[in-house]
Amino acid sequence: MQPQAAPQHPYLTGAPLAIATVSLALATFMNVLDTTIANVSIPHIAGDLSVSPNQGTWIITSYAVATAIVVPLSGWLARRFGEVRLFVTCTILFSLASALCGLAPTFDSLVNFRALQGAVAGPMIPISQALLLKCYPPEKKGMALGFWSITTVVAPIIGPIMGGWITDNHGWEWIFYINVPVGFACAYITWNVLKERETTIVKQPVDKVGLALLAIWVGCLQLCLDGGQQEDWFDSPRITALAVTAFAGFVFFIAWELMEKHPIVDLALFRNRNYTVATAALSLGYMAFFGNAVLIPLWLQTQMGYTALWAGLASAPIGVFTLILTPIVANNLHRADLRWIATFAFSVFAMTSFWQASFNTEITFGGVALPRLMQGIGMACFFVPMTTISLSHVPHDKVASAAGMTNFVRILGGSFGTSLVITLWGDRISHHRTMLAQNISPYNPSWNYMQDKMEGVGMGLDGALQTVSRIVDRQAVMLATDDLFFLTGVVFTILIGFTWFSQRVRVPAKK
Repeated sequence: MQPQAAPQHPYLTGAPLAIATVSLALATFMNVLDTTIANVSIPHIAGDLSVSPNQGTWIITSYAVATAIVVPLSGWLARRFGEVRLFVTCTILFSLASALCGLAPTFDSLVNFRALQGAVAGPMIPISQALLLKCYPPEKKGMALGFWSITTVVAPIIGPIMGGWITDNHGWEWIFYINVPVGFACAYITWNVLKERETTIVKQPVDKVGLALLAIWVGCLQLCLDGGQQEDWFDSPRITALAVTAFAGFVFFIAWELMEKHPIVDLALFRNRNYTVATAALSLGYMAFFGNAVLIPLWLQTQMGYTALWAGLASAPIGVFTLILTPIVANNLHRADLRWIATFAFSVFAMTSFWQASFNTEITFGGVALPRLMQGIGMACFFVPMTTISLSHVPHDKVASAAGMTNFVRILGGSFGTSLVITLWGDRISHHRTMLAQNISPYNPSWNYMQDKMEGVGMGLDGALQTVSRIVDRQAVMLATDDLFFLTGVVFTILIGFTWFSQRVRVPAKK
């Protein structure tokens, strides 16, 4: 069936433009917020639903994986049902799924409802981006991306604070209930402002085989990463089977998509050097950033005695400079080579990561918050330039598909980053605990000296061993946390050079 000619809609101005921008941005904010609002609530949710804190991270990864699987469908769904209609429908369904999450009686049901919530959330981000760009003239697209990027950057920052305050004062269920009125309001406003700007409906077959293969390899890989540490990795037949299935599914998926006439994932987009480089840099950078965003509140609450709210507050200062500088960066993209801006962003990320790698068990609230504050300078220079580079040579009719693919890889990076960080954290804790425990020996003068001091204040051998064991455990966790910070610093350092494989992008100056 041949598509009808697409209607040419004039760019929005004045109040309609402002209302559309706020509505689309707020819905995106709500969507992205749910990737981090639960971070600081994991210990509470895990305790209430009788699972370990490490298992509690599944409520994050289930959401992220479901979102990532559905995101590549964004382009097809937008053509099949219309971008405006799709966005409004997904926003309503997201609100309903949020209510189900709050009502979940068991951990398994919560994970399932989070997966449902993530699935309907998938198309919201790329479609909101596409709709927003079509409302602005070319010379103001940088400003549009700036507004949109503020939501995707600030939401993960505000999420821990909001999640901590709500959890401490009202219960974790309300981190999901608050989405319901916001979602319905955004859906209503967006439909009334943009319904006359609906895109052309094109009936194309859906790549069912490609979608099934995508779900298989992504799902198996995530389950492998989530359960590997608990099941001793490849000593477990289940983990081995999941890894083999994920690898085979990935290989068949790539082969099928290259031959399919209407692929679920348009791999042809990766023939564009700028798109490939920027998408890879975004996903790897977000993987490192989001892994730390999960690790910091978990470490602060389980080891440093912080409440959910104070853990969120310690993570939040990254939003200060992000909010202030992101619009400035977006409005001045035409003044500089975007690769230099991205280089500066990754340099700031690397510096602050190595800074965090020097933390110790006596670190104060200010000591945790200060590097997070400085990271905000890097965040302001990260999303907007990299998103602009990624879409710089993408045809207008493929913007939705390209944005969907970029967000698919980025979200998948965040999900894998969470699992990898938690897994590596556990492995490094075990390593450092073993190394430190070796020093507890009658042949070690330091141990003998400490034992004598403790016995001198009336503490027996058993009490001394218990005290030292607690010290060893705490130090092992701290050293493992520092290892992860150092690793992310290395990743950001590598990305500094990787960015320069892209071509220079000339952003039109404002008229």
